[in-house]
Amino acid sequence: MHAQPGVGVCPGAPEEESDGRRDQRYLPASTFRSRRSALSDAQRQTWERLWPQLGLSVGAPAGEGAGEPPLDTRAWFGRHAPLVLEIGCGSGTSTLAMAKDEPDIDVIAVEIYKRGLAQLLCAIDRERVGNIRLIRGNALDVLQRLIAPDSLTGVRVFFPDPWPKARHHKRRFLQPGTIGLIVDRLLPGGVLHVATDHAGYAEHIAEVGDAEPRLSRADPAGAGLPMSVVRPTTKYETKAHEAGSAVTEFIWLRHE
Repeated sequence: MHAQPGVGVCPGAPEEESDGRRDQRYLPASTFRSRRSALSDAQRQTWERLWPQLGLSVGAPAGEGAGEPPLDTRAWFGRHAPLVLEIGCGSGTSTLAMAKDEPDIDVIAVEIYKRGLAQLLCAIDRERVGNIRLIRGNALDVLQRLIAPDSLTGVRVFFPDPWPKARHHKRRFLQPGTIGLIVDRLLPGGVLHVATDHAGYAEHIAEVGDAEPRLSRADPAGAGLPMSVVRPTTKYETKAHEAGSAVTEFIWLRHE
């Protein structure tokens, strides 16, 4: 199985600058797999109608736009609520189901592929779900430029691309530097929830997550956490199981 693409890469742990910002040299631009993004007529019409209200595109490379203010999520959602960022949402099956189960939590779903976002937008419209907003762009750019430090109740990264060949491991999204950036954006007590069906990537994720000093493993049942960690079983995950791939789940809590 190949996991969902659409998230950035970060091959090394970034150094800290004197003003607390992470050194851009250690957070290079992302790479993505090619994918067709043609929309159906219905998807295009829904996109044109709802994207200006519910969506945001981020196109400039990381490092450009430094100093711009982070998202005003209270204005975007029209309320103040706990905020969860989902990185690489694909077509949004998990996004929609989990948002419906927790209407008091606001969810920002990040994906690079327009067709996946269009499918999610249509589902939001069809089921009248009001607590999801969408960002099309590089997840690394979003974390750096649009998300304020200490602002997220949770971050979800479900089935990121494993880049299975050894020479491509540096392209994997969950590297020490990216984990550190995610933790910067989490509130104390915030949750990092990761799932993968690739055994080698699972070992790597466990290593880099456990090495982050501000994270500690949380109860996999979700007891005492500020958000749900119960995922729906998607068609993608069902295919992974049928192919003999076990799904490994990681739940960390920022304890600082």
